[in-house]
Amino acid sequence: MSIISLEDIKAHLAIDTAEDDALLIAKVATAEAWLAKFIGSPLDDVTAFPDGTPAPLEEAVRQLAGHLYENREASLVGVSADLLPLGVFDLVAPYRAWVF
Repeated sequence: MSIISLEDIKAHLAIDTAEDDALLIAKVATAEAWLAKFIGSPLDDVTAFPDGTPAPLEEAVRQLAGHLYENREASLVGVSADLLPLGVFDLVAPYRAWVF
């Protein structure tokens, strides 16, 4: 079960059509899987998060899914691009299980 609904991600991205619903669902699933792997815990783990998924993790899913939706290719051709700081890492860092 996803921690971010289709309606939630569509509101975040200001999308009001159903044209890309399946794609948005896939982007949210990818973002959630990547973040769960990054922090070392499922985002809906009631043991790790007994009070529910923390808001920063939900926002990280929105930001990462939005990034994946808006930037569907790994490279740009004919466009000058600068690396932008992705706030996802700042949002999830406190929840990451560090293992050495």
